[in-house]
Order: sequence, then C-alpha cells, then structure tokens
Amino acid sequence: MADPTSYRPAPGTIPVDPGVYKFRDQHRRVIYVGKAKNLRQRLTSYFADLTTLHPRTRQMVTTAASLEWTVVGTEVEALQLEYNWIKEFDPRFNVRYRDDKSYPMLAVTLNEEYPRVFVYRGARKPGVRYFGPYSHAWAIRETVDLLTRVFGVRTCSKGVFRRSEQMGRPCLLGYIDKCSAPCVGRVSAQEHRQIVDDFCDFLAGRTDGLIRRLEREMLQASEELDFERAARLRDDVSALRRAMEKQAVVLGNGTDADVIALVGDELESSVAVFHVRDGRVRGERGWVVEVQENASTADQVGTFLTQFYGEQTDMSSGIPREVLVPVLPDDVGQREAWLSERRGAAVRVRVPQRGDKRTLLQTVERNASDALARHKLQRAGDLTSRSAALTDLQEALGLDDAPLRIECIDISHVQGTDVVASLVVFEDGLAKKADYRHYSIREAAGDGHSDDVASIAEVTRRRFNRHRPGQAAAPPVDGETDADDPETSRRVRRFAYPPNLFVVDGGAPQVHAAATVLDELGISDVAVIGLAKRLEEIWIPGDDEPVILPRNSEALFLLQRVRDEAHRFAITFHRSKRSRRMTASALDGIAGLGATRRTALVTHFGSVANLKKADVGEIAQVKGIGPATAQTVYEALRPDTGGPVGAGDDTHGEKGDEMKDAD
Repeated sequence: MADPTSYRPAPGTIPVDPGVYKFRDQHRRVIYVGKAKNLRQRLTSYFADLTTLHPRTRQMVTTAASLEWTVVGTEVEALQLEYNWIKEFDPRFNVRYRDDKSYPMLAVTLNEEYPRVFVYRGARKPGVRYFGPYSHAWAIRETVDLLTRVFGVRTCSKGVFRRSEQMGRPCLLGYIDKCSAPCVGRVSAQEHRQIVDDFCDFLAGRTDGLIRRLEREMLQASEELDFERAARLRDDVSALRRAMEKQAVVLGNGTDADVIALVGDELESSVAVFHVRDGRVRGERGWVVEVQENASTADQVGTFLTQFYGEQTDMSSGIPREVLVPVLPDDVGQREAWLSERRGAAVRVRVPQRGDKRTLLQTVERNASDALARHKLQRAGDLTSRSAALTDLQEALGLDDAPLRIECIDISHVQGTDVVASLVVFEDGLAKKADYRHYSIREAAGDGHSDDVASIAEVTRRRFNRHRPGQAAAPPVDGETDADDPETSRRVRRFAYPPNLFVVDGGAPQVHAAATVLDELGISDVAVIGLAKRLEEIWIPGDDEPVILPRNSEALFLLQRVRDEAHRFAITFHRSKRSRRMTASALDGIAGLGATRRTALVTHFGSVANLKKADVGEIAQVKGIGPATAQTVYEALRPDTGGPVGAGDDTHGEKGDEMKDAD
C-alpha cells in the first residue's frame, strides 16, 4: 500500500485552471481519470487525512504511485479530454456504463454503392446509419420483413450479391418482389439509393408524406383501370401502417428525445434509456453499474451523459434535440455545450415537471427499478456468489465457521409510537421466511436514539431467552408473532437452533446493546455485528473503528440484502398495525357496531375515509347494517352533525409514514 504523501505535489505547483488529471499505479497503469474546474482545489482534497476519505477513494489514493495533469482552456474541453482518456485507458476506479446485454440495431450501409439493410450488434461505424437499439432482434426482422415488400431494399450479404451478379439471376427475395434486385440491373445504383433514402425516412418518422404519395398513386392506378397495380399499392400502404402501429406514440409528433432514469442504492445503480424519435419509442437500453464513491444522482447523470453520448459516431441519429433526466448535473451548461458541439445543433438537457414527458420518465424509472431487482435476484440465486459471500464474511469478521444462519432485526416506529420490530432469517444466503418474526415493543416509549437502543435490547432478550444454556421451551410471549399470522398472538414455533451471526440494523450503540444482552444471558457462541446505513459500516462490539468491506464484495451485498429485508418486513408490519389502530379508533365507541360490522363497513368502502363520504342510504346497503345503525354511523363520523369524531380522523390515509430506523 503506497503512502499518498510520497507522490503528493507541492500545492503551489498545481494550477488553478480547469483540466484533467490521471492517477497511475506503480506499474504506470492509469487507474483513475477525473476532471476539475479548479485543479488545485480538487487534487488537494485527495491528500486529506485518510480516515476522512471515502473507502473507495482511500483505496484509490493508496494504490496510486504518481499523479499528473493536463491544463485545458475550458470546462467543455476538460469534459471531452476526460472522456477520451477513460475510453483509452479504461481505468479500474472509473465507472464504465457497459450494457447489461447486447442490444441489436438496424444498420443501413450508406457508404456502399448499393446500401444494405441488416441486423447489427456492436460499436457504431462511420458511414453507416443506425436505427434502434431494439429490445429483440426478432422485432427488427419483423419490421424489415414488412417494409421490404414496399421498398425493395437490398438485405443480402456481399457474397450473395456478388454470386447473383456473376450468375445473372437474383436470389429468392428478388423473385418474390421483396428486393429490387440491383445485382442483376433491375434498378440502377441511383434508383436503389432513392429506395434506401425512402426506407430511412420512414424509419426516421417521416411517414405521412410517403403514405399520402402511395395513396395518390393507388387512386390514379384505379382511375386508369390498372387494378393490379392499385391492389399492390393498397397492400403496401397497409404494410406501412402495420409497421407504424408497432411503434407506440408516446409524445407529440416531431419530438426527438432520450428519456433517462436512474434507480439504485448505496452500492449499485440501474440506468434505463428510452429513445423517442418523432414521438415514438424506437428502442431502449439498460445498465447496472457499481456506484462510484458517495456520488450523488446528479454526479451519476453527468458521468452517464459523457460516456453514453461519447460513444455515438452517427450524430444525426445518436444524439437527440432533447435529453430528459431525473436530476440535472451540476455542470449542466457545459454538458449541453459539449453535446451541442458533437451533434452540430442545439441540445437541451432538462427535468420534465409535468405532462406526457413526466409520465414517460416515470415509466422509464419503473423499468430501471425492475432491472435492478432482476439483477439482484439473479445474483442472490447464484450458488457460487452465495458461497463466496459467506466465505468472505467469515474472513472479514474473523469467525470460526461460515455464518450459514444469519438473523437480522430492525425497529420501526413513527416518532416513538406503535414501536414494532422484525426478525428475518437467512440460511445458506437465502431467505427462510418460515422463521420470520414480528415483535410489538413494550418497554420503549417516547422517541429518540436511546429508544431504538432499548428496543434492540428488548427484542434481543426475547429472541435469545429461549436459547439460554439448559433453558427449556419458553411459554407464550405476548406481542410475538410469526410471518404467517401477524394478526394473532398465538404461541409461535420455537427456533431449532441459534444463528451463527446476529445482525443489528444500526451502529455502535445498537450493537453494544445487543451484545450486552447476550452476555447477560450467557450466550457466547453467537457473533453480533451492526450494519450502519451511511457508509455500510460493520460495527463489532468493543471495536472503536468499523470494518469496511469492498463495495463490490459479495459479503457486503449479502448483508445489505439481509438488512433491507428486515427493514421491509418491519415497515410492512408497522403499517398494518397502525392501519388497524386507526380504523378501530375511528369506529370504536359507536353504538351497535361490533367487530363484525366494523369489518364489513371497512371492507365494503375500502377505508374509513371513503366511509365518511357516504350518505345514510349508502351505509345502509352494507350487509348487516340497518337504517338506524347507518344513521348512527353517519352522525358519529360527520363533525357537522354534532356526533363524535374518531381519534384517527386527522391521520388516517396520510402518506409517508416517517419511518424511523434503528441506526
């Protein structure tokens, strides 16, 4: 591990101009490339106290052995140079947006005498026009199959084209009129070029003029009694309309935009892009990448814009007039100037606030979220990854054995009220939902950090009180339920064995509370750790400094998944409990209403809020509710009628539960 002070330049030698810098390791390999508006200010920050640096930054500066920089004239030039160096050196500490799969495109070789249309995957090449990317290759082939009957553009390879030229006979597509057969001279090079231009215009969205021209020719052929040609033109128009219907119109005609959404957590981000041309979604792409340092969403958007559009060589179709993003990057002006320079026309980057564009951005965000969920599920289901995670966790925590059974607890409440806890169980890296538990906290009251600690201690005591040495099966515990029956307080199945690792959602205070309880109970064969959300730090009882796992570690991914599952399970139970309490408080005390009738009313109307809007006649239609009871309910729920108001009136239906976590 290198000492950053060994290669730190004197502060006075670093210019204050904009520029691009490179960190190199001891083998002179470039490991990181960055840009700065003020080189001195940015580079000085890398040589601060190592304990204050982000783990990934600390790893980078201790891996590097030298630093160099290049001064440029403007921030736009710095942006371009940064992209070129990242592309050239592929530094290990820079995030690269690589496709999560290979996306097919429709390519048209305009640089050939007789342009060819074909399905293509890979980097874009100059002289070739691309349409897409599409989600599936079959979608391109289906579109081409519909359009070749109208345009007759060449689709054969160079070998097939030369062989047909030598033989003087066209291929099968030429015989069935799906190719204009330039190989045998049916059309000249100029005529075939015009066919290709019409084909490209149609795919680019300029469809109305072409369809109107074909319809005029069809009517003219009909008037001239050339019914065979009129029927052929009619079929051509029908084929074009079917091809248009396959591309959904999402925005107004003439709208060219890329819609970008980014969804992620502290470790990974999912990016999705919809390409909209002439108001239609022409294709989509997606990536799942590691989040660099503690980069904000704005930083990630800026990095993505540079890398994604830097790859575009066909500027006429690669960069649109408008780029819609969830958050504007800090240097949005420089990004727009750089994109405009590459496109040769103005490009605007903005955040849609309302209307169809905002709705489309929300759709793209859902796609990004689904892609991230699929990625995590695939990673969690991989046996090799799970085995590596358990082994890495054993080594990082210094455990005697791999933690084959992991339990995690989380606390949820709203400002100290309705405090609940969850306990989730993972065995061999997979969730074991049959062993999940809910707890209603009895000892904690009020709100604040200390109450979370007390709740952690209570749940730990209740969970491990059954596994004290020589302890027999414990009697039923009030407030403890299993995952299958959160409504009851029945006696739950006893755990067969304790966990190898007990995880607390929180930092040093929370893990200390759990460890103290285990010491009091005489349990020494269970390892305890705390996982804090801020930097995903792992706290071990008695240690002053946390353990920091690499951000791409399978062990950290497993712990994060366990913690997130406990958080989800706790919030679900809390919301159901709070909903039942507010429902009961609104309908309790109304004469003639028992539990059965209260349930019937809420089930019929969906919520107490909808029940309050109903009149007496609508309430009386509920099964088991007569006119007199309906009048009583109506008066009790309406303040203007003089009846009492339920205690839950002010809070029922509020959004945002203001969940408070354990750390």
